[in-house]
Amino acid sequence: MDRSGRVRPFLRRRLIAVCTATVLAVPGLAALSSAARAADADLARNGGFESGLDSWTCTAASTVNSPVRSGGSALKATPAGSDYAQCSQTVTVKPDSQYTLSGYVRGSYVYLGASGTGTTDVSTWTQSATDWQQLTTTFRTGASTTRVTIYTHGWYGTGTYYADDLSLVGPGVDAGQPPAAPTGLAVGTVTSSSVALSWSGVAGATGYAVYRDGVKGQTATGTSATVSGLSASTAYSFQVAATNDAGESAKSATVTATTSAGSGGGSSDLPAHALVGYLHASFANGAGYTRMADVPGSWDVIDLAFGEPTSTTSGDIRFTRCPVTECPTVESDADFKAAIKAKQAAGKKVLISIGGQNGQVQLTTTAARDTFVSSVSKIIDTYGLDGLDIDFEGHSLSLDASDTNFKSPTTPVIVNLISALKTLKAKYGSKFVLSMAPETFFVQLGYQYYGTGKWGGQDPRAGAYLPVIYALRDDLTLLHVQDYNSGSIMGLDNQYHSMGGADFHIAMTDMLLTGFPVAGDANNVFPPLRPDQIAIGMPASTNAGNGYVPPTEVNKALDCLTKKTNCGSYATHGTWPGLRGLMTWSINWDRYGSWEFQKNFDGYFG
Repeated sequence: MDRSGRVRPFLRRRLIAVCTATVLAVPGLAALSSAARAADADLARNGGFESGLDSWTCTAASTVNSPVRSGGSALKATPAGSDYAQCSQTVTVKPDSQYTLSGYVRGSYVYLGASGTGTTDVSTWTQSATDWQQLTTTFRTGASTTRVTIYTHGWYGTGTYYADDLSLVGPGVDAGQPPAAPTGLAVGTVTSSSVALSWSGVAGATGYAVYRDGVKGQTATGTSATVSGLSASTAYSFQVAATNDAGESAKSATVTATTSAGSGGGSSDLPAHALVGYLHASFANGAGYTRMADVPGSWDVIDLAFGEPTSTTSGDIRFTRCPVTECPTVESDADFKAAIKAKQAAGKKVLISIGGQNGQVQLTTTAARDTFVSSVSKIIDTYGLDGLDIDFEGHSLSLDASDTNFKSPTTPVIVNLISALKTLKAKYGSKFVLSMAPETFFVQLGYQYYGTGKWGGQDPRAGAYLPVIYALRDDLTLLHVQDYNSGSIMGLDNQYHSMGGADFHIAMTDMLLTGFPVAGDANNVFPPLRPDQIAIGMPASTNAGNGYVPPTEVNKALDCLTKKTNCGSYATHGTWPGLRGLMTWSINWDRYGSWEFQKNFDGYFG
């Protein structure tokens, strides 16, 4: 949070180590003549990506309308972390037959190849293609080979690539017809994070594709599947399609299911939809000072900004109220405490927020951890507060180079912070309110980058909040990521989203409620949080920070996330009527702006 309200530059440093790719030797195979044999056919399905990613299995990929080599679409894929953004397709072929694989690509270190040939798998690549460049390779299938996988991919840390007009020309095989659409789709056991499905078998099907909210999410070989990784108290729709070598059937009829409510997460007596704001309690700026008693009753959670350390690594947190020389209208300590009690009597929560722009906190030792616990406890007890907000910014959290798994962190500042927060939670009990306000750099950027990365060279702060959130997920009352003062962030659609409209808030919030693979690793997924744990962080006015959006855009984001209406270009992975609410920086700036943010919240949620 920026005390001054000035726009801060985004902290992002995408210093990706450049990997040197080893040239893959391609066996010298006889090419087909320029005039293909009469029996030859193009066996690649949707090679021009005119039907989106249909028939392709991809990571970190989407289709775009520009640039294209022909037609109206092309593939766009972005390697990230340990994932080089491969798109592949398995094709039915004839044994002991000659095939030519060809395609057009753009970008650096782009590959085209075939595996499972039964002879020698082949690959070709280009180091740099600033415009469309054709790649071609040939192979012969083995004596018993009937299926071959063709693919294209980029390389680690080398940026986005494009592909179009991929083809596999050779002797065709009559694959028959796609199967009929499945029937009898039914919902079985439903939990807070999963839905069990079953359906009737289809003659001629070799597998099934399961769709969640219109997006293919997983496959199954039998007639049942459990869709997991869902958010609690959230409505989802499901369909199933049958598949065989000839393709995919039409989708089944749709069934819907709503996951059950989760448990944990701290205080249970917040309103269904809460308004959260930061109150400048220790300093003054252009927004002016606001007395605690003058905060309107619409504000459900009031975060006192800020408690700060005596030094970066001391762990000794102090909360000093704004002096009268800086804030002439400041109330006395007695009146301040009385106003806090009055707010609490009205059902409001008042927290101490630690950190902010100037309050760098690094718990590098267990001694600093213990001092943090005792000093924060003293603040909470002195003012009779309801809990704690963690607003660590800048260089407070950073991952050691060897710390690569957010589920088992080893970096001292991370491990000690988790331990301190768990100790405070245990000390004050189930009603203790714990919230966090990280920047997008420390959370959603983790979809692409985590710490220094597999090859080194990345900013070690990338995704550094993820292990803290994961470890405290059962104790966390609210997570309100700062969707402001942010650079562009890649969403789950593998497109970059920028501040200034509803789509940014929709994409960033959907990531928290859907979960995402960390650094592109499909085997290391950050699981979704419950919707009642999420509030969207926004600036109250143009003076409060970069990324302000007017009330109409705020409402579009809320409509899309809670009702799946009024959505823009980003397709969410669920509908979350239980979304907790909104957070803003700050109450003071909202007062300065004639309470625009508060009034819009009241009007929307009634």
